[in-house]
Amino acid sequence: MHAQVVLFDGFDPLDAIAPYEVLYAGGMAAGGALTVELVSAEGPREVVSGTGGMPLRATAALDPERADLVVVPGASGRAGEPGEAPGGETRPGQQDEYISVLLARTLNTGLPALLKSAMERPEVTVATVCGGSLVLAMAGLLEGRYATTHHLGVELLAATGVHAVRARIVDDGDLVTGAGVTSGLDVGLYLLEREIGPRVAQAVEELFAHERRGVVWRDIGPAPTAF
Repeated sequence: MHAQVVLFDGFDPLDAIAPYEVLYAGGMAAGGALTVELVSAEGPREVVSGTGGMPLRATAALDPERADLVVVPGASGRAGEPGEAPGGETRPGQQDEYISVLLARTLNTGLPALLKSAMERPEVTVATVCGGSLVLAMAGLLEGRYATTHHLGVELLAATGVHAVRARIVDDGDLVTGAGVTSGLDVGLYLLEREIGPRVAQAVEELFAHERRGVVWRDIGPAPTAF
């Protein structure tokens, strides 16, 4: 099984590195049954994050024909919308831009087409962390699907036609989405459990000294009544 973790300009480092490390460790624990790499839509390049301009290097191009699992992070920057800062400053081209602006910029790259290709392949699972689901939703790829995102973006997610769920992780078959930034650890561990097995996932969980949080939400079972 091969996983590709996507980098784009302004990405959130923890969104990308948390699942990368979990999946990498899982591959080691599973004797090489899982491999993982950092990729970008443009191919090998240095990609600058939205956290103080910290760079990571993508070593390959996002390739839905080669990947079994594609992980999409969110962006890191200023919360809110442009114009909410004093004086309405947006500070284009500088560090710490608005998250909404950074996410929207992905629509002008080759990433949406590649993600569309990945989602059209039933053998590929697409996973997201935090605002990564908004990248897909803003590209029109999640209409009618169940997904989650950071709590500040839930209303925007719902406005794109997504069944937005306030849960730590939402499993919608070939789409697995995580909520806040630290959910990347939980998404990675859940994917290990689902795709490789619970023994490997538990071993990595113990290695990282991190216990997964929350129930993985699925669209099954009876709806709860009011408490």
